[in-house]
Amino acid sequence: MRSERRLQRLLPAPLNIPPKEWLRAGIGALLGLFLAGWLTSLAYGPGIALHLLGPLAASAVLVFAVHSGPLAQPWPVLGSYALAGAVGLAMRQGLGPELWVAAIALGISILVMCLLRCLHPPGGGVAVSAVLADSGLTAMGDHLLEPVLLNALILITVAVIYNRLTGVRYPKGALPRKDPHHTHDPLPSERVGIRGADLDQALEELGEFVDVTRDELERIILATEHHALQRSLGGITAGAVMSRDVQFASPQTTLEQAWKMLASHHLKTLPVLQQGKLVGIVSLSDLVGPAMQRGQFSWRGLLGRKVVRMEQVMSRRVVSVSSQHPLERLLPLLCEQGMHCLPVLDGDQLVGVVTQTDLVAGLKRQLLSAAGSASDNRIPAL
Repeated sequence: MRSERRLQRLLPAPLNIPPKEWLRAGIGALLGLFLAGWLTSLAYGPGIALHLLGPLAASAVLVFAVHSGPLAQPWPVLGSYALAGAVGLAMRQGLGPELWVAAIALGISILVMCLLRCLHPPGGGVAVSAVLADSGLTAMGDHLLEPVLLNALILITVAVIYNRLTGVRYPKGALPRKDPHHTHDPLPSERVGIRGADLDQALEELGEFVDVTRDELERIILATEHHALQRSLGGITAGAVMSRDVQFASPQTTLEQAWKMLASHHLKTLPVLQQGKLVGIVSLSDLVGPAMQRGQFSWRGLLGRKVVRMEQVMSRRVVSVSSQHPLERLLPLLCEQGMHCLPVLDGDQLVGVVTQTDLVAGLKRQLLSAAGSASDNRIPAL
């Protein structure tokens, strides 16, 4: 038993990468290395291109197979090649092509790359290659940086094009912050739980390099919270909390009729149906503008007001869900995207709506159920 545990500790952790991604990364690295080496050999000769393939191959593994990490982004690749190449070239010209000079060049390159936020492991290989270069490379003098940077530039160009064509977002930049209300408040989902400041503090306390960008790490944490929430809600769906007696309008419903429906039923939105099919949705904000225009004086208005119907003001792009839609997937729609009502469809038929009130009621019921089960599991006092 102990030997099995020791063996498990020695085994590497699983990569959590599907085989399809292995193939995609392998083909991309093949294309990137071949194109960079071929074009560099055309420009500077095959000898120089082959001498620089080692660091380039390592960079290809990062930008195609570990594209989410901070080490694989364009600036670390380009910056490390330029800085490490310059350091290695200066060390060789000043101290000669010695092993200890290559080691010093490597250490200095790491310090400079960290200082300028372009840490990239193959950059160390570029520094060592520049110090221990053969006669063909040394004959180039200061122009040695040209094939080095050409390699990096071609590899990054291929990586950007290939990754995006195969459905991978590269380079990894900060995602735009959602701000539906255009205020300085954080999103409702960020007001309770883990915040960006908490993540920054945790990374600072860790004090070690983490090979994943901050934004990707935040996405992983949020996805983990989502799966934990899904488990805790116990499979509650939209069909369990939706309102079934749906009040709706038609495209020919007038502005006055819509106002009366909203007021009498204390609603904020009305689905718009035509021949039983959902064709739009109208909210209070859609009705306010036409209503205010009605109140403005004009000579034309004295001759007769034009009838405003729902087909003129309704939103035709409707976000809807099915009755089997999990409750936790409704939270971002109703809490973060500013929606007050989600139509529930089974096929093309409207079977209900989920409002923010329905969502809160469903969560309340789940909390009370969880609290009741927790009290039943308590050990009675002796």
